[in-house]
Amino acid sequence: MSASRRVRVTSPQTRIALSRRHRPAQHLVPLPVPGSDDAEALARARALFVRQRRLAVRTLCLLGLLLFGLSGLLGGLPVLGRVTVAGFPVSWLLLMAASYPLLLVIAVLHVRRAERIEGG
Repeated sequence: MSASRRVRVTSPQTRIALSRRHRPAQHLVPLPVPGSDDAEALARARALFVRQRRLAVRTLCLLGLLLFGLSGLLGGLPVLGRVTVAGFPVSWLLLMAASYPLLLVIAVLHVRRAERIEGG
């Protein structure tokens, strides 16, 4: 019996995804080298990063407030599980009809603010 070579078979999508991983990200702007003549660009880049981090922390705080606040509200007021509107408990309606639209609003606001920060 002859030894046959093993052939690795992958889908075209997998090959495309694997090839993308090795490309450098051209859209990222490199930081200026410290000590170079472009100290002003370095200061602007650092200020941009500070504003981006501040925005990220604010967004995370809003998400935490929404998720922990809603769960605290439902835990603190168990009566919301017994009260029904249109056959559904109010606690379910708060989770399904209030939390997801608020998450969407937080995400849209975050993207708008991030674009405004990067735009200058």
